[in-house]
Amino acid sequence: YWQKVYQLPIGSRTARGRPMVNLLPLEENERITAILPVRDYPEDQFIFFATASGKVKRTPLSSFSRPRTNGIIALDLREDDSLIGVQLTAGSSDLMLFTRAGKGIRISEGDVRAMGRTAAGVRGIKIKADDDVISLIATDSDQGEILFATENGYGKRTRVKDFSVQGRGGQGVISIQTSERNGRVVGAFRTTGDEEVMLISNAGTLVRTPIDDISILARNTQGVTLIRLGKNEQLVQIEAVAASPIEDEDVNFDEEASEGED
Repeated sequence: YWQKVYQLPIGSRTARGRPMVNLLPLEENERITAILPVRDYPEDQFIFFATASGKVKRTPLSSFSRPRTNGIIALDLREDDSLIGVQLTAGSSDLMLFTRAGKGIRISEGDVRAMGRTAAGVRGIKIKADDDVISLIATDSDQGEILFATENGYGKRTRVKDFSVQGRGGQGVISIQTSERNGRVVGAFRTTGDEEVMLISNAGTLVRTPIDDISILARNTQGVTLIRLGKNEQLVQIEAVAASPIEDEDVNFDEEASEGED
């Protein structure tokens, strides 16, 4: 789907916004996975897709240069699969895929040939039946770290350079241990350490903390405590946010979250 930015409603920081179904002709049970800011459609740029089952696909950005009111097919998906990430690339990036079971792989973009919009893609990482890919990250260098978080409130940062490039379709390497203590992975994103991370639990607890305070550890480690959870409570989502200079708002927000804990 396409949407002109100037046609989006402008709201305050605390405004709830308008439902996407009022802006785009979404089908039943369809939800937005990614938003890409695009001004032009050069021939040498691509859109890289990744699905929960480990499939990947690279399509020229120019294939999306003709907007249609009702949208167009961008990827042929099986009924039991879903799109988990989309990145704009320039043809020479590395792509990193991370799974719920704590595995990860770094592949060269050149290993994935360019395909048409309606193609289903190829295998990016081989995963077990009870695993899912949850994160797609594009990188053009070894700089920065990947922040991982698990459902029991643990996590860590691991340097991008600790993940060497492998052939497409392999099983990958351990990115974080999904032990009984940790639980499964709920999120992974690239960071420079200057941001903050927002941690959200299934009980409505929300904690915001500087990413620079989280330890940098090797791949095959469990990590440290990111958030203290109550009984039967699990971490369900993490989001990177810009560091806020307004300390009072963060303190009040955390106090409200803490009041909801047992």
